[in-house]
Parts: sequence; C-alpha cells; structure tokens
Amino acid sequence: MNWKKLGKIFDPCDHVWKDDFIGFAQSPQTLVFGDFVRVYFSIRKNDGCGKFISHIQYVDFELDMKTIRKVSDHPVFGPGKLGCFDEHGVFPMNVLRVGDKIFGYTNGWTRRVSVSVETGIGFAISHDQGETFERIGDGPIMSATTREPVLVGDAFVQQYDGLFHMWYLFGLGWKKYSDAPPDRIYKIAHATSIDGINWQKEEAIQIISDKLNQDECQALPTVIFHNNIYHMYFCYRSAFDFRKNKSNGYRIGYAYSSDLKTWKRADNLAGITVSENDWDSDMQCYPHIFKLKNKVYLLYNGNEFGKNGFGIAELVES
Repeated sequence: MNWKKLGKIFDPCDHVWKDDFIGFAQSPQTLVFGDFVRVYFSIRKNDGCGKFISHIQYVDFELDMKTIRKVSDHPVFGPGKLGCFDEHGVFPMNVLRVGDKIFGYTNGWTRRVSVSVETGIGFAISHDQGETFERIGDGPIMSATTREPVLVGDAFVQQYDGLFHMWYLFGLGWKKYSDAPPDRIYKIAHATSIDGINWQKEEAIQIISDKLNQDECQALPTVIFHNNIYHMYFCYRSAFDFRKNKSNGYRIGYAYSSDLKTWKRADNLAGITVSENDWDSDMQCYPHIFKLKNKVYLLYNGNEFGKNGFGIAELVES
C-alpha cells in the first residue's frame, strides 16, 4: 500500500457553529452518494460546567474530495438521555447503507468517577439519506460483559457475502502509571451478525498483535477489500504519556487478511506515516478507508486528536 498525502481538507475553525463549539472534527467517516461524498465527524461543545460533550455533524464534498458543497447546520446525532450510556456524547459514528436505510453505529460515552469514561456501541437508523438518525432505543446494542469488562466501542461495520462484520475495540482495563490519572488499555476484536443489529462476538479475542508492548492501545479499525485482500487500517499508541509526548502518540497501523479470520500485522507496509513538519507531524489517528469511483482514499486526523480537522491520502497503485 502506497499513499499520496493530499493534505488537510477540512478545518472546523473555518466555519461558523452554533452553541459553544470548542473545536475538533474527529473520526471522519464517509457515506458515498452518486455525485458527492458525505463525511460525518464528531465535534466538541462546552457543557457549561468546564467539560465537553460531543455531537455528530457532517460536511459534503464534491467528488474531487477538495471542494466543500455543504456543512450541516444541525447535529445529526447527539448525546443520549440522563444516565444512559451515551449521556455525554457520541464519538465516533460509523455509517453503512443497507437497502434504502442508513445504519449508524455509534460510540456512546459517559463520564465516570474513579476513571474518566465508559463506552458502549449504540445503533440508529436514518430514513432521510443520512440527514438525521433515530435511536432504536436508549441502551447499547453491545457493551461490557464478564470477559470484556470495560470500554466496548469504535465499531466499524461492513457486509461481505450477506454477513455483517464488525470490528470494534474492547478494554482490558485501566492502569495507573506514576502519579497520573488512570489510563485505559484496549484492543481490536471482531463480531458477526445476520441483521446488523444482533451480534455474535468473538469475545475478548485480540485479532491484531501488539507492536509496542502488551499495554499498546489499538483503536478505530477500518477495513476494505481491495485486490483480493482484506486490508485493515487502525491507530495505536502507548497507554500513557501520549497526549503531549510525540513519541508516544497515535500512529497508523496496518494488517491484512485473506479470510477475515486471521490478520497479519505489517505496519511496514502501511505506506503512510507522520510528516516531518505539518498538521500531522505529531500524530496520525482515527483512519477511515473508502472507495470512490476507481480510487481508494484514506481519511485521518492529525495533531491534537483532530482538533484542527482531518486530511486525506490517495492510494497510488504500483
């Protein structure tokens, strides 16, 4: 895989937002139409108490993936009800066209006391071509279990041979490093479904090997079938001291498979890495791979976890 970086294509600070917008356009995820591409992302807003909540909005691009056609003036999907798993927001949301509906797989999060956050996977449906999404209920369709006790989230769903496949993260737990607050450790797993709603997990089975150490954090898997091989991109980082230490920050990882069961990690074949001095020089995170016409693109966030938007790279065939 060899990628040509085309630069940052969306900066949320270039647009006018309602309410108490405080930046970020995290985890770009596409919905391809005939004459444009919709990219959903998560923004942060001030909750009035010194903390933030996250909403999903979108930007529509022309097929050149350069020209912006429209930026949504409303949240497509927002926080859940008081006390629910997504009370404090949704980040990210993956979308999939199924017949005349759009399925939305949400990563809902809520604040905790002893640790910072807990997450679960929610489900919503759009009947208006992705302008808005409706929850099918106030609870998650996938959450913590006895074998996956914390932090189930980051769902990415594709349909192959009539079967829905979900790649998601599950938490191994929280750990304290020195005097810092506890940090979480999570890995990538796999589940299948016949209807896209009820899922059978391959529970607590880590499908991507570690590169850094056993505490490596792996997030945001995205999968595409191309040239008779399944390709997975994801991001990974150290479990601690990653927010300001460039060497411990997110990088993009890569793995491939011929059968969707066994994955071979090969970051040396990823074809993309941080820049020497640019908007993605400190980190690359939250990748999303998609096909458009006869091209393959990779969207991703850069420094500060996507505070200043997202960029794109194009696959260059050898």
